[in-house]
Amino acid sequence: MQFQSFINLVGETGDIIGVVIIATGFVWGLAKFVLATLKGQGSQGYDAFRVQLVRALLLGLEVLVASDIIRTVAISPSLQSVSILAAIVLIRTFLSWSLILESEGRWPWQPAKNDGSKKV
Repeated sequence: MQFQSFINLVGETGDIIGVVIIATGFVWGLAKFVLATLKGQGSQGYDAFRVQLVRALLLGLEVLVASDIIRTVAISPSLQSVSILAAIVLIRTFLSWSLILESEGRWPWQPAKNDGSKKV
């Protein structure tokens, strides 16, 4: 197997893993939401679903970025491909920051609020 085809395989595997992480997190969170709703705890189930979905999206985005970096740096490190990678990373970073702000109520660089309560 040639180096380029091996790197493509690694990148595609990373893409698949990232999508599986997001899909699994969605299904897992949805199942927890349905169970909580059936128990009469709909609002707690909704909160748990949101947290689970955000965590899955964040982890999936990180894996997708890693596979994009591997492909770009190892296969075609031209100025155009690096520029496209930079745009992709910026967009995904903005999405990650937005998800953290939405779920935790703080920017990623701010310290976590330690008020004694723990989020689900």
